[in-house]
Amino acid sequence: MNDLTPQEPGYGSSARQGCPFHDVRQRLRRVGLRPTRQRVSLGWLLFAKGDRHVSAEMLFEEAMKARVPVSLATVYNTLHQFTQAGLLRELAIDGAKTFFDTDSSDHHHFVVDGEDKVIDIPASAVDVAELPPPPQGYEIARVDVVVRLRKIDG
Repeated sequence: MNDLTPQEPGYGSSARQGCPFHDVRQRLRRVGLRPTRQRVSLGWLLFAKGDRHVSAEMLFEEAMKARVPVSLATVYNTLHQFTQAGLLRELAIDGAKTFFDTDSSDHHHFVVDGEDKVIDIPASAVDVAELPPPPQGYEIARVDVVVRLRKIDG
């Protein structure tokens, strides 16, 4: 399993914060989701390790290792329910790859090309000076900046 929250100063936190099952249940209830056994189990796997970025496949693999009886479809559905409820942020990378971020606060991301690696960038580190006005009848919900990185051969 890849822990996609690197230990680089100023970019995310790798501290394991812990999240007991009753905390997951309360978190789900607060956002209007019924705390089913599968949601609580997947929520515990997601949030027990602090802020991080996971794909559905990574969470499914963690669930299998933890002997949580869920299908990949259930993992996808749960991640989308958590995202709609505001517990996660969805990051679509290259159209085919999607990560879910357990830190739902405003911030941006580095993505390492060719790797399943996403690194947080604090919102204050990115200056978006001017945005175009949205079309009539719309408002800007948020700005997501994705900065792509590649390893330097050397």
